[in-house]
Amino acid sequence: MGAPLIVDATMDATLLGYCAAFLTTASFLPQVIHTVRSRDTRSISLTMYLMFVSGVAAWLAYGIRIAATPVIIANALTLLLSSLILLLKIRDLLRARKNAP
Repeated sequence: MGAPLIVDATMDATLLGYCAAFLTTASFLPQVIHTVRSRDTRSISLTMYLMFVSGVAAWLAYGIRIAATPVIIANALTLLLSSLILLLKIRDLLRARKNAP
C-alpha cells in the first residue's frame, strides 16, 4: 500500500517543479522582449545580472549533478534569457565607453 503514496508524492513534487520552472523562466520573457525591442539597457544593473547569470549557471550545474529535469530545463532556459540581457548590457557599456569623450 505504501508504494502508490510514494509514487504520487514524487509525481506531485515533479509537477510542482515543472510549474515552478515554467513560472520563473517565463518571468524573464517580458524583460527580454522589452530590452530587445527598446534596445535600452541603461536601467539594468550589470552587477545584478553578472551575479544572477552566475547563480543560474550554478543551479544548472546542480540540476545536472542531481539529474533533476525541472531544475535543468528551467535553469538552461533562464540562463539563455538572462545571458541575452547581460550581453546586451555589456555591449551597450562598451559602446558608451568607446563613444565617450
